[in-house]
Amino acid sequence: MNHYPPTLPGHPNEPHSGERPVRWGILSTGHIAGKFAAALRLAEGAELYAVASRGRERAEAFARIHGITKAYGSYRELVEDRRVDVVYIGTPHVFHLENTLMCLEAGKAVLCEKALTINAREAEEMIRVAREKKVFLMEAMITPHVPLVQRLLGWVGEGRLGEVRYFRAARGLRRSFPPGARQLARHLGGGSLLDLGVYPIAFATLLFEREPEEAFGTAHFGAEGTDEQGAALMKYPGGAIAEVAFALRTRMHNDAWIVGTEGSIHIEEIFAVPERAVLYDRDNQPVAILEEPLRGHGLTWEAEEVMRCLREGRTESPRMPLERSLRIMRIMDRIRKPWPLHYPNDIVRTR
Repeated sequence: MNHYPPTLPGHPNEPHSGERPVRWGILSTGHIAGKFAAALRLAEGAELYAVASRGRERAEAFARIHGITKAYGSYRELVEDRRVDVVYIGTPHVFHLENTLMCLEAGKAVLCEKALTINAREAEEMIRVAREKKVFLMEAMITPHVPLVQRLLGWVGEGRLGEVRYFRAARGLRRSFPPGARQLARHLGGGSLLDLGVYPIAFATLLFEREPEEAFGTAHFGAEGTDEQGAALMKYPGGAIAEVAFALRTRMHNDAWIVGTEGSIHIEEIFAVPERAVLYDRDNQPVAILEEPLRGHGLTWEAEEVMRCLREGRTESPRMPLERSLRIMRIMDRIRKPWPLHYPNDIVRTR
């Protein structure tokens, strides 16, 4: 059984005796925040305590749906609530830095939705503050916390594929968006790369655990000026190649292949949160199958990793370290650098 340290991170003056649930606050009342709130109900040792929105009515409605104790009409009110142990940030990408810094400055542990920021410069600042304050921070990238992914990476580590030479993955949806929708709005950090391309790029980074020598891609830009679909190639030291595709208006197979000199793994849809993977030998014959159902859309495992780290007094997760999040942002910066796509956050402002 896990036990809390004498004081929880983020509450240096609050005495603590015995074991109690970790109290979560949620910044945002959007779709992903709703999914996370539902998943949190399945997480052992979690208390869904507070929610905040820019309007109290939205926060109160969200609280009623999810059975949340406190509803705040501003983010600042939630952050100043001393009973909140950790904050989940589900706001649009362009607000991640601002919202996270507010929490970190108040000593609140943070789980920030992917993509962590708009660009690597913002990620560097976010990570710097977290480390200076010695406060926990983790990007809400679900993939490394899925037990099936951990097991198939174990296959790779055991050498069952030989030397990994190639990775391919796609994450694409076909949706209709109303005018001004966050997913396509430039001023909100819209576009398929940041919204969906982050998944295959994160998986490639998890697999190779180093910076690619080359990273470039192409995209189609819609009427709102953001990338509606795109593809990218990354070449790693030693010659391994990752090929990724991403789209907001094109339905893709959403699977992935890891190919080595002695075999391959097919991760079936959806590769980022898989329930089934097949191992093939060098003759492309199936030799093993992994199957495991998701729990709480997989987001439950993500929340439990945060709480495990807090109980152990960690300031970052070994499963999703901050250096990996920074590497992901650097890769996406390199891919979109030649594109005619620049976000307001890309402009360096002096304070």
